Amino acid sequence: MSDLKKQHTVTLDMDKCIGCFSCVKRCPTEAIRVKDGKASVIYDKCIGCGECVRICQSNAKIPSYDKWEVMAPYKYKVALVPPSFYGQFNNVKDVNTILTALKNIGFDYVFEVGIGAELVSQATQRLLLKGKLPKPIISTACPAVLELINERFENLKPNILQLLAPVDVAAKLAREKVIRRGVNPSDIGVFFISPCPAKVYALKANKSVKEKYVDGAISVSEVYKKLLPELSNIEDSNNLSEMGILGLQWASSGGEAAAANCEKYLAADGIENVISILEALENGGLQDVEFIELNACTSGCVGGVLNVENPFVARARLRQLRRKFPQVGVMLSDVDKPLDWFFMEKDIENDHQTFSADRNEAFTKLLEIQHLLDDLPQIDCGACGAPSCRALCEDYVMGRISTINCPVKDRKDTK
Repeated sequence: MSDLKKQHTVTLDMDKCIGCFSCVKRCPTEAIRVKDGKASVIYDKCIGCGECVRICQSNAKIPSYDKWEVMAPYKYKVALVPPSFYGQFNNVKDVNTILTALKNIGFDYVFEVGIGAELVSQATQRLLLKGKLPKPIISTACPAVLELINERFENLKPNILQLLAPVDVAAKLAREKVIRRGVNPSDIGVFFISPCPAKVYALKANKSVKEKYVDGAISVSEVYKKLLPELSNIEDSNNLSEMGILGLQWASSGGEAAAANCEKYLAADGIENVISILEALENGGLQDVEFIELNACTSGCVGGVLNVENPFVARARLRQLRRKFPQVGVMLSDVDKPLDWFFMEKDIENDHQTFSADRNEAFTKLLEIQHLLDDLPQIDCGACGAPSCRALCEDYVMGRISTINCPVKDRKDTK
């Protein structure tokens, strides 16, 4: 999986990297090192959150996504449009203008991911009413959060809501609709307009589905550049939007929790805030909460690094658009699917390198890390190129480095 992550999360432009160490300190899973003045990524530990892209002063971190040309082999092209996409455009009072413009630039069919969000919200409501979910239940909408739980909070995996993400639901429904129109399945290409690299990777890795429903993930910024000139040419738009406010509000932090219609909920955004909530939950706190919505990006999906607009501006635009939408666009009864159709099709796999599958060997390695750590200054200065003294010891024990070089300790030893 590390090779897949290298292709579909974040890549490095070594010519631009200045080894400033900002990304090393901000990475939530300590997945970045600086060696010989250049950053490198331990992809086994990467969660695709895009924090390094956001913080990089020299634009050396490049989020991965498919280029426009990925659509070329397909005769019938479907666009999956996330609700956050609507917040990128200024002076657009009707989202049908955006959807019509998407058809004009090459898509044969457009399907709103917000429809999938509405259905997931309604499925969540039903499961909460049955009272069989562990409390508090953690949303599965943000793939970076799921990767984070896999990497750092494995004890919380039983609390994960076992429902598909809205984009997976939307992709399954869109394919079915197009096939019912008489289109040959082999001609169909389904493409998600992605606000972040975590969603790109989740789709490429088929994290929660058995079949491949999405054929490509193009960045919001890539589509925006092609779409913007076309918007001024639209005089009469087609009535293509089907979702309601319930789906639109998923674009911003707190939208999913509110849509779940659960009074005892908590919503947090920004990777540091997410970590603090997960730590509190792991330590036995938050027992009075029933539903937890977590978004790695500030303000939710509007804050993804593949977007073009400031997340707070995008969020304000979405609030202005709310009056144009019905409360709910699509009901569960409209799609005629049993509740288990919305469940994850396979268990969430752990892509992250563990100390060892053997518990005794893993415990031995942990003891070795602690022994090595006791011999270091433990000031986490970063002079060695690792984010912390413990990370340096882990690198040695895991065979990533052959020797432990601590400039601070070596300087003291030579005095």
